[in-house]
Amino acid sequence: MLRAILFDLDDTLFDHSFGAREALAGVHRSHECFATIPFEDFARAHAEHLEALHQEVLAGRTHIDAARIERFRRLFRAAGVAGDEAAAAAAVYREAYVRARRAVQGAHALLAALGTHAPIVVVSNNLLAEQREKVEHCGLSPHIDSLVVSEEVGVAKPDPQIFSIALDRVGARPDEAVMVGDSWAADVVGALAAGIVPVWFNPLGRPLPVTSPDVAELRALEPVEHAVETILGTHSNRANRD
Repeated sequence: MLRAILFDLDDTLFDHSFGAREALAGVHRSHECFATIPFEDFARAHAEHLEALHQEVLAGRTHIDAARIERFRRLFRAAGVAGDEAAAAAAVYREAYVRARRAVQGAHALLAALGTHAPIVVVSNNLLAEQREKVEHCGLSPHIDSLVVSEEVGVAKPDPQIFSIALDRVGARPDEAVMVGDSWAADVVGALAAGIVPVWFNPLGRPLPVTSPDVAELRALEPVEHAVETILGTHSNRANRD
């Protein structure tokens, strides 16, 4: 019996990529030093710095605001700018990112539909206040039974422990759950290690990192009927195999 449906937040239910690109485009346009750098290259470098520094934030070794400034400092340095414009650029980016916050298309309807089948738990690697604000701003709160964030519980995906904490919140076992997320390394590998059947949310159509025909794939949250069928069917197929 399905007793828990777990979801990642960023780039699964919350459209982080859209907000980041919108905010980053403003910084790219407003600084002449970046004019010779194609935006896609600029965005790729920013994403790499963000990922590296985000790990420092999750580990508690740096504050999220300091990490944001540092990643822009690295971008300016790569563009040959000796002066420190990073703090101002980071502030502009943050303001634009907050304005651009939105849910992934179909997220509301999908959660509403799935909520009639089992409790919904969001499992995220980030800071609790940041993720709670995203959920509330996007109006996702009414559909979510529990929010499990790495900062709060002291462990991050793909560690199986964070999935166990999520299941405990709703009284479910691993074989009674499904995990939906866009990160293969954090969401799929982590779910499998925890004994939970995963669904890989793959809107960009990336190739499978490994040959694994048993992992279901979802390209979009719409049409909702297809997404519901995929998620529920994944658990049913596991139950039939077991």
